[in-house]
Amino acid sequence: MAAVAAAATSTACDPATTPAGPAKPGGVNVDPNAGSNALASLSNLKVAAARPMTGYTREKFPHWNKAGSNCDVRDTVLARDGKNVKLDGCNVTGGEWSSVYDGLKTTDPLKVDIDHMVPLANAWRSGADEWTNEKRSQFANDLDRPQLFAVSATSNRSKGDQDPSTWKPPSKDYWCTYAQQWITVKTYWKLTVTTAEKAALTDMLGTCV
Repeated sequence: MAAVAAAATSTACDPATTPAGPAKPGGVNVDPNAGSNALASLSNLKVAAARPMTGYTREKFPHWNKAGSNCDVRDTVLARDGKNVKLDGCNVTGGEWSSVYDGLKTTDPLKVDIDHMVPLANAWRSGADEWTNEKRSQFANDLDRPQLFAVSATSNRSKGDQDPSTWKPPSKDYWCTYAQQWITVKTYWKLTVTTAEKAALTDMLGTCV
C-alpha cells in the first residue's frame, strides 16, 4: 500500500541526467528540460517483470522514525507540506493542506495521509525484497528524495500500491511532476520498472511543457 511513512538519507541528483528532486508540494516544475532529463533517467532504469509478493509485510519497511527533537516523520511531512501549521510540541494539531494529487483541501491533520510516492509493496516487487530491513527502513523514511507527501486520504487510498500504469493522480496538471518524482525515487534506489510502467511514465512526461 502507498500510505503512511517516513526519515532520511541523502545525495544530490545530477540535474543533467535525472529529473527534478523534491518539488515544493503543489508546485509544478517549470524546468523546460525537465521532460527530456526525466526521459534520460527513465531509459536507464532496468525493465523487469514484477517480482512476487511472497514474504511481503509492511513491518519489513520499519517507518515513522524519529526526525529530531523527538518528532517523527509524519509530523515532519505534515509541517513541511502544510500552511499556517499549529504545533503542540512536535505534534501537528492544525493547519491547511491542499493535496497535489486531487486538489482536496483540509484543515484537519487527521484527514491527511502521508503517501509513499513509490509504494512499499511496489518497491518490494521492484527489488526491495532483496534488501535488508535497515535499507527498507531508509527507503520508507526517505525525506531527501520526493518520496513522502501529505495528500488527501481519498487519493492515497485510491492509489494503494499501484504504479502509474494503473493509477495516476486525478489532477492531470500534476502528471509531469508525478512522473519525474517517481523516476527520481526509482533511480536513486535502483528499483526496476515494468514495461507497462515505463510506457505510462513516458506518456505522463509528454505532458511536461
